[in-house]
Amino acid sequence: MRTLFGMILGALMLVGGVYVYDSMQTSSVANGGAPANRTIVNWDVAAADWKALKTRAHEDWVKVSSK
Repeated sequence: MRTLFGMILGALMLVGGVYVYDSMQTSSVANGGAPANRTIVNWDVAAADWKALKTRAHEDWVKVSSK
């Protein structure tokens, strides 16, 4: 149980750390297109993928629970 809790906590800390790091970086648009300080994660794409995953999971759950 401790191992599972540690893995979940570590994953949350990793995502939080990357988010904080990325939020402190300036965008390439603000730098005039220079790719020197690119962010690690494209958060717009990640948000869209997360929304699609939640929608599909909900649709599958409705399909399974209706049987």
